[in-house]
Amino acid sequence: MPPKTLPSGAKLIAYDRIDSTSAEAKRLAAGGEAGPAWVVAASQDAGYGRRGRAWASAMGDLAATWFGPAPTSPGLLSFSAALAVAEALAPYVEEGGVRFKWPNDVLLDGAKAVGILLELFDGPTGRILSVGVGVNIVSRPALDYPTARVLDRLRRGVAPPQPLELLKSLDDAFARQRSLLEEEGFAPIKAAWLEHAIGLHGPIVVRLPTTTLEGTFQGLADDGALLLQGPDGDVKPIPAGDVYFEEKQQ
Repeated sequence: MPPKTLPSGAKLIAYDRIDSTSAEAKRLAAGGEAGPAWVVAASQDAGYGRRGRAWASAMGDLAATWFGPAPTSPGLLSFSAALAVAEALAPYVEEGGVRFKWPNDVLLDGAKAVGILLELFDGPTGRILSVGVGVNIVSRPALDYPTARVLDRLRRGVAPPQPLELLKSLDDAFARQRSLLEEEGFAPIKAAWLEHAIGLHGPIVVRLPTTTLEGTFQGLADDGALLLQGPDGDVKPIPAGDVYFEEKQQ
């Protein structure tokens, strides 16, 4: 299917069925496509998230990946993407229901409904960043942590969005969030993200590859790292890890 163009100027490359939109973004970039572009699929068979974890989706859910030239601080775009998702979902879900869980999950009423995955790779045109976004619109995967779907959190009288309809809103919001980050830096992004953050100033557990830390979630550093205040009162930045608020949540 030939690519189309979204209102932001990004290409829209759509498939009926594919293994993974993020994997396809890598293949397209390796072939010389620099983006910005969105790869979207009505169905994907091998979606994945952080650390290669499987990401399940169904027909009617949104499975999409944006890719383009990598900015100077690529990791900060996960926060921009979360804010864009919240803006795109706002007309459909109940007010106040969208929350963020560091580093890159979007929750509805405390359960994961959206996954965001950033990946960096080299293409013939230079360094490329991809931002995978999976939104559970109609399906709620049975996993070992709470999950949610947009269908169950709709405003009264509002129909669930069609995937491409939601993608158009997401593309517009993400373009504006990227411009804001480029023009004004991380400060306004960080402030807006923290307004939606779950667990702020409360106790959390952070699991790292070789250790587990406990403390209080005190905010974000200027590079997006989680600020964890330990029992001794010292605050240390955590650049990556899995955050838990309850034993079964992840």
